Amino acid sequence: MSSDIKDLRIVEEAKKPLAMNPKKFALWLFMISVVMLFGAWTSAYLVKRADAGWAEIILPQIFQLNTIIVALSSISMIWAVRSARRDNIDQLKIALGVSFVLGIIFLVGQYMAYGQMVALNQYFSGSNVSHSFLWLFPWAHGLHVVSGLVFVLIVWGNTFKFNVHSKSMNQLEMCATYWHFLGGLWLYLFIFLILNP
Repeated sequence: MSSDIKDLRIVEEAKKPLAMNPKKFALWLFMISVVMLFGAWTSAYLVKRADAGWAEIILPQIFQLNTIIVALSSISMIWAVRSARRDNIDQLKIALGVSFVLGIIFLVGQYMAYGQMVALNQYFSGSNVSHSFLWLFPWAHGLHVVSGLVFVLIVWGNTFKFNVHSKSMNQLEMCATYWHFLGGLWLYLFIFLILNP
């Protein structure tokens, strides 16, 4: 009798659904691949930095302001998630709108940073690898921020259709996870560049 119960438990355990939503799992796989990409680039940066002829980089001052904007956009995204959990759709719309606008401001700031780099004679070129890295990191990160903004726009549009609320959080949670990831990635790059000029 006990063996029958044990067999029944094994069958029941096998029928349990996956613990993670497949879309969330795919998002995590994508984020892991992005971490590996930037990890490879920052490792290459450290290796090249040890070479002779490495030119010290000067970070654009606007990077500091952009870092504050990233932190504020994460706060607004937390506000969005909390508003959805409380079914406060009006606040959810505002919070997502604020996150989107801050994301745009961040991208404009990154564009302005390139102008500061040019003013400092730091160009993307094969002859000066250090400055090329300084151009690569914000460009690649900015490309991912654009994808994050598209994600925010999609979720924002769905809030107006009342498809995002306390009983339907999956899309918003994925968006928030990706948004916070992008913020964390920028903080990593910013601190990395400060510590390894």
